[in-house]
Amino acid sequence: MANILITGAKGQLGSELKEASSLYPTANFTYTDREELDITDEEAVAAFLERGNFKYLINCAAYTAVDKAETEKEPAFAINALAPGILAGACHRMGIGFVHVSTDFIFDGTLARPLLEDDQANPLSVYGATKLDGELKVLAKNPEALIFRTSWVYSSFGNNFVKTILKLCKEREQLGIIFDQIGTPTYAKDLALAILAVTIDKEWKPGVYNYSNEGVASWYDFAIAIRDNAGLKTGISPIETSQYPTPAVRPKYSVLNKKKFKDTFKLDIPYWRESLKNCMELLK
Repeated sequence: MANILITGAKGQLGSELKEASSLYPTANFTYTDREELDITDEEAVAAFLERGNFKYLINCAAYTAVDKAETEKEPAFAINALAPGILAGACHRMGIGFVHVSTDFIFDGTLARPLLEDDQANPLSVYGATKLDGELKVLAKNPEALIFRTSWVYSSFGNNFVKTILKLCKEREQLGIIFDQIGTPTYAKDLALAILAVTIDKEWKPGVYNYSNEGVASWYDFAIAIRDNAGLKTGISPIETSQYPTPAVRPKYSVLNKKKFKDTFKLDIPYWRESLKNCMELLK
């Protein structure tokens, strides 16, 4: 029976991994969050891993408040960069398979085509910079690690764009949503299933892999789909990024090319609109 540790277990992805773990009855899962394990404490991490006899560690912990990170640089760095390096190094020393989750925000969004794993990173925000630093620390300390870059994550758990739009649609008659930022919404359940399949069912093939749902959307398209799936009538208008300034700059185009993932692991990826329907059925 494989012992698997999931850090950041109370977040969207961690919660979905907990749900999906029932598909693997021969594995034994341990779930931690900041209360159970301080992943920025190297000694605490080493002691915890030694006690657990783990085969795999899936790190879902992340500082994801993109705009707050512009002023809260230290905690963002600690969770997104320092901690992954500590976890990766400990796993490498102990022979534990390490999986880390990163983001499309490491790119500046200036390429007018889906992004490949080896495209030049150039983050525009503190959040993106700390996530890139985390990737670099992981790869430096553990060349056998698996890194999944994803985008626009939502779930029936936690706070996310889907729940925000549903709430606003019920409170207001009209919304303005950005149409000139392009990416792909990703259902955390699909990402969780992919991570478990790659980690447990497939041959371990380290490296960086893009994973998001299939398809392309703007935030405006995403909001329209959420409203329509909910059967609501709120008016939604497209607006430009300049009309909705935020502390952190977002990439304009961050669609991820998933060819490497699909070719390597022979797994299909669901289309974003279908996955959104599945999530919203649970929310109903």
